[in-house]
Amino acid sequence: MAVDSTLPYPLGAPACDKDAKALQFIEEMTKNVDSVQERVLGEILSRNTETEYLRRFQLKGATDRETFKSKIPVVTYEDLQPEIQRIANGDQSLILSAHPISEFLTSSGTSAGERKLMPTIHEELDRRQLLYSLLMPVMNLYVSGLDKGKGLYFLFVKAETKTPGGLVARPVLTSYYRSDHFKTRPYDPFNVYTSPNETILCVDSFQSMYTQMLCGLIMREEVLRVGAVFASGLLRAIRFLQINWKQLAQDIATGTLNSKVTDASIRECMSKILKPNPELAEFITKECSEENWEFIITRIWPNTKYLDVIVTGAMAQYIPTLEYYSGGLPMACTMYASSECYFGLNLKPMSKPSEVTYTIMPNMAYFEFLPHESSTSGLSCDSPPRLVDLADLEVGKEYELIITTYAGLCRYRVGDILRVTGFHNAAPQFRFIRRKNVLLSIESDKTDEAELQKAIESASVLLKEFNTSVVEYTSYADTKQIPGHYVIYWELLVKDSANAPTDDVLNQCCLQMEESMNTVYRQSRVADNSIGPLEIRIVKNGTFEELMDYAISRGASINQYKVPRCVSFTPIMELLDSRVVSKHFSPALPHWTPERRC
Repeated sequence: MAVDSTLPYPLGAPACDKDAKALQFIEEMTKNVDSVQERVLGEILSRNTETEYLRRFQLKGATDRETFKSKIPVVTYEDLQPEIQRIANGDQSLILSAHPISEFLTSSGTSAGERKLMPTIHEELDRRQLLYSLLMPVMNLYVSGLDKGKGLYFLFVKAETKTPGGLVARPVLTSYYRSDHFKTRPYDPFNVYTSPNETILCVDSFQSMYTQMLCGLIMREEVLRVGAVFASGLLRAIRFLQINWKQLAQDIATGTLNSKVTDASIRECMSKILKPNPELAEFITKECSEENWEFIITRIWPNTKYLDVIVTGAMAQYIPTLEYYSGGLPMACTMYASSECYFGLNLKPMSKPSEVTYTIMPNMAYFEFLPHESSTSGLSCDSPPRLVDLADLEVGKEYELIITTYAGLCRYRVGDILRVTGFHNAAPQFRFIRRKNVLLSIESDKTDEAELQKAIESASVLLKEFNTSVVEYTSYADTKQIPGHYVIYWELLVKDSANAPTDDVLNQCCLQMEESMNTVYRQSRVADNSIGPLEIRIVKNGTFEELMDYAISRGASINQYKVPRCVSFTPIMELLDSRVVSKHFSPALPHWTPERRC
């Protein structure tokens, strides 16, 4: 059925009727931001009016914004932990939500310590599915013909746990992949995966990765896009191929599945896909046996149009490595979400990673924003801060995201810092800046994730002439000695071992990182002598993969895993230090001069 060309589509002409409805929905939501937000808050407060939490603050059935803002405090996870623990222990009172808590969604536990339990309700799956349904209609505006092939996506689930009260606790993506919304999704020619559900739903990460990769290789000419949730997940898949290509090629040559894959449902579905193909096996052997893996994605999957991965925030450091493996394919960041809530989508998904912006959909939750300049004060329960509504934000300013959800979180601090870059209709568009928490501090210095990333990028420039790049890093503040100093662990990709960077170059990288640090750090180094020379420790290749394996063994989700940019846990420190091959220190003091004062 043809799309009605007389209707206005500000984002672009839809590919089909289904896309037209999705694009019209986006326009309606973004044109009526404030009224949608008022309705959403009213619905949340009305349905939860009898909950213990709202009654505690004497809302007395009020559903208007003014009363809500004057009575309900801004909170962190730690503030809600007693209530959450009661729910986890089996208390079925109306504590946070009038609707039954269906499960807990666990954070990955890599951003700020131990995993959190975020209560959710069943209908949140509908809201997540709604946001997912908007992604491809937007992507089809920029990339044509996606209905003519398949997507090779590396998606994983994690084994579930249960709380003392019997509620399931699992990562948000595991919850979604195990839901009927995903498992029984209707056929959509624009959203066909190479991986059968059975391969995605296997909790054994090796069997899941192996068979997803095998399917991707078998269907290599049908693949139009390659992706994972985070950029690090896609690089993990490439690393898996580097290690296992011989066995994969043998399976393809003989039509016999690796005996290490024991999951019965996977073996059954693979029996319908895996057939002897010596020619394909020979091709894979030829490509993967070469020492040079540059452009390996486009060499094996030649029709790939883009990579679908998150490369914003801390994931930005993977961009050079992805460019190396993909030959510079576009990297699409399609959506913005967390365990607490799904927020919005990127209306220009083919924009450069440095230009990615997200548009929050006002129907997902009630959103407020704390101006970042004042985010460290005025947050007591006795005097709730004056937050800014979604429709009232200002371009160029940074805000901390605060959410009120249908599942019962009220004025909850997510911890993300966002910068407003513009508007689509009345909806602000945001650039993700960083997580709020500081990473490194020795004394009065405070170095956050964005500053550390900037310093890494600055130092990496010195490695370019040696055809070397930083593929992974983490850090810690070593205060065992006086003065303390920053320690940065680097894993390098050296593309020409005969031209590897020298010790002197790596020492200069330490100094370059210090030159990129903020003025408080440099003053502490130069004038106060309160921070010692920055140290870079080079670790063996594969170290960070071992670190991920360790985190997964302790309960982290393979989908949501992000390398921690600062570490302090003793077993992790011991693992990293046992893999160090060389140590390098800043050979001089960075530049610093006192600020002029009037």
